[in-house]
Amino acid sequence: MASVNREANGRYRIQFLGRDGKRRTLRVGKMPKSDATYIATRVEAILSASAAGVSVDRQTAEWLGTLPDDFHGKLAGVGLVESRTPPEAKIIPTVSGLVDAYLAKQTRQKEATKTVWRRVKRHLVAYFANRPIDQITTGDAEDWMNYLLGVPLAEATVRRACGIARQFFGYAVRHKMLGENPFVAKEIKTAVRGNEAKFFFVSADDAEKILDACPSQEWRVIFALSRWGGLRCPSEHLALKWGHVDWEHGRLIVESPKTAHHQGHERRVIPLFPELRKELDALYAEADPGEWIITRYRDAGQNLRTTFEKIILRAGLKPWPKLFHNLRATRQTELADRYPAHVVSQWIGNSEAVAREHYLRTTDQHFDKAAGEWTTEKATQNPTHNRSEWGRTDAKSDVTKMKKTPEKQGFSEKTSGHNRTRTCNPLLVREVR
Repeated sequence: MASVNREANGRYRIQFLGRDGKRRTLRVGKMPKSDATYIATRVEAILSASAAGVSVDRQTAEWLGTLPDDFHGKLAGVGLVESRTPPEAKIIPTVSGLVDAYLAKQTRQKEATKTVWRRVKRHLVAYFANRPIDQITTGDAEDWMNYLLGVPLAEATVRRACGIARQFFGYAVRHKMLGENPFVAKEIKTAVRGNEAKFFFVSADDAEKILDACPSQEWRVIFALSRWGGLRCPSEHLALKWGHVDWEHGRLIVESPKTAHHQGHERRVIPLFPELRKELDALYAEADPGEWIITRYRDAGQNLRTTFEKIILRAGLKPWPKLFHNLRATRQTELADRYPAHVVSQWIGNSEAVAREHYLRTTDQHFDKAAGEWTTEKATQNPTHNRSEWGRTDAKSDVTKMKKTPEKQGFSEKTSGHNRTRTCNPLLVREVR
């Protein structure tokens, strides 16, 4: 008996017991449920004919004859029919071959991006070896994700790796190497989330201590560009030239190698913040400047992170996670308290959505400021006011007074012997109650 099930992404799958007694899944994609149910009846007819050792009925045979090659191939893939195309006529690459073919076609991506892709390739090959890509199921993809978590890799790293693997297999689907992408299932997490545990706010006091511990003025500028300029380190630091500094108008042009391949995001202009201007001015005055602002650390092989950790320790502080990223996040959080979100995102060089997920955080200063404002507001209130006067006691007092003087609460009385009448204002009575 074939069953029809709808997945969370709106696609249908048909499950049944194959000729070998194993449970099989035929994924038919997005379609009306009635169509999926009809396909299930044809699957049952094929299974019944196979079990009886006879040919399929005429209606099923005609249906099979009208199927396109890709869908007929799905039926063949789960053992319902014989393949129309001889296996030797279609070459299915392994994971390694797929990634190599994908990389060969990517001419606009930076070498650093391709390095990350090759790292994901190594993880895929280590797990799947030389298995052809058409033999990798959604369950296999989920197992690979859990394998990476057990390596162990950070959850954000695993999510990013799964997203890249989805790119590779999506390329295979578009080029008709696969019928469907095994990495598109809801169980495969690809959205990279911000890690609250790794966020660290570098206060102004700590920043001053770090500046004092820097071994040279050039290192003071590197730190200032990250902490008060919000630049990406080292790519945006190393791209800066003295010609990018507009001393007269107080602006700095920032070339952005990371976003240069996006139209209109090759560079951005940021204010020459006072803290940043001070350090740049001091570096400029040290000697005759050349073309580049950062000159001593231009070798890509130099590890700024290791030196920065030593500077932090020299300042009497403890190194925090994601050293340079948290400097950018700190600056964006500060600026967001003073300027509109779209302005800050343009200065920092990210989108408002990315800023909310990976940069902006609630700090102790926010709590202290809010608590201070509440305390100040309370102190300015009339000292004779207290909770009882603002609450029920005051209301009850008013009701008591009104009951004592009914004419003041809208009652009027006429007494004329036995014909005494009383009128009232219903709205006022409802309010008093």
